[in-house]
Amino acid sequence: MFNIDSIANKFRISYFLFALLLCTTFVSIFMYAEVRIEQELVKARLLQQLELSQERKGEQSVYIADPGIKIYHYDVAPTDLQTLATETVQEISVTVNNQAGKLRTNLHFFTYQQDKQAYILTYLEDSEMVMENYPVLAIFEHLEDIFADALRIAVILSLLIAAIFSHLSSRQITKPLLNLKQAVETDHQNLTELTHLPSEVGVLARAIDTQNHKLAEYLKREQLFTGDVSHELRTPLTIILGASEVLAAQLEDDHYLSEFTNRISSTAKETSEIISALLLLSRNPEQLDTPQTSINSIAISEIARLKYLIKYKPVTCTVVAEQDYVADVRPELLKMALGNLIKNAFQYTDDGEVTVTIDAEKITVTDTGLGIPEIMMPLLYERFERFERLDHNNTDFQSDGKSTNHTESYEYSNNKVEGTGLGLSIVQRIMTHMGWELTHQANKTGGSTFSICYK
Repeated sequence: MFNIDSIANKFRISYFLFALLLCTTFVSIFMYAEVRIEQELVKARLLQQLELSQERKGEQSVYIADPGIKIYHYDVAPTDLQTLATETVQEISVTVNNQAGKLRTNLHFFTYQQDKQAYILTYLEDSEMVMENYPVLAIFEHLEDIFADALRIAVILSLLIAAIFSHLSSRQITKPLLNLKQAVETDHQNLTELTHLPSEVGVLARAIDTQNHKLAEYLKREQLFTGDVSHELRTPLTIILGASEVLAAQLEDDHYLSEFTNRISSTAKETSEIISALLLLSRNPEQLDTPQTSINSIAISEIARLKYLIKYKPVTCTVVAEQDYVADVRPELLKMALGNLIKNAFQYTDDGEVTVTIDAEKITVTDTGLGIPEIMMPLLYERFERFERLDHNNTDFQSDGKSTNHTESYEYSNNKVEGTGLGLSIVQRIMTHMGWELTHQANKTGGSTFSICYK
């Protein structure tokens, strides 16, 4: 498929258009020269004939000479010739009758002032012109056809040569760019070799190499930061877990306080798992092993973990799956992604149902909450972008915050939900890391449907 945006194709088109313009210029010059030569030859022939006719026939109003020459006194010339004729030889197409029938040919004419008498001299092209009448003009009209055919061949060959040359030249011009592309895709060693080139490709290679070093340093700092933070947090988490276990052992008979110790222990474990997931996200996907993980088990465990969010709300949660489905993924990453979606569904649903559907291609989390306002859709996966819970009202909010009187719309309320606005952005990052896809769809009856497509 021909791509007009390709540098090579742009070069080929430019070179071909340049060749076409050059050929057009030469053809125009040739045609102009051919017309001017013919005009001068015709003018010389007719002036010669006027002089001969005056010597042989004396003064007459009309001189006729074969083949095809007529010379008029200006006053007796045809009216159309009087209107059109100038001192420059002109040419018009006319139809004449001869023995073979009607013939389409050209009539040449111009005006000439001799003493006080004006003449209109005309010459009708005739294929029967004999060499002895005016051999120079006869030879020129024969050569005119030869030159026209030669010029057509020259134009065609020029365009063909231009196309071939532009194709070969474009390959040589784009070859350094292709080498640069290959060097960027392979390793830094090949790119370093190109940085020593004095050409524009060398300048570009040096800029890319510098940027690569900056990016590598940034990624190294991020990985070190993630590793250091994770390492430093594990020690206090271990202490919290140990302390919670001691408290749980001492408060076995106090069910009220035991609930708090269990909450401390479970939160510490969850935090440890989150740290492990964040460490996995900081590594290259190719470096991670992806064991077969039960999707059903993770969905059930996350629902049980987050059940407290709907404990005091008339909301039910069900898992729909025909069988136990598995996926090649790190369980920590899947747990974090699915947990964030279930948590959002629980938080933003005050009444109704949250359904987690699992099949061979995707995991779907559907809720019956108020959904996501249209104004927030462009920022759905942006970090630190969040929206408050919405209530039904008769006031609609435009993008500039002004209200209109539409029914069945939403307004922001004071009933806020705790959060940082990172949940969906983290899920999207995990999806990108695993090569999966996250999609959102608004439900017709209200609420949202988020789908994790892993096939």
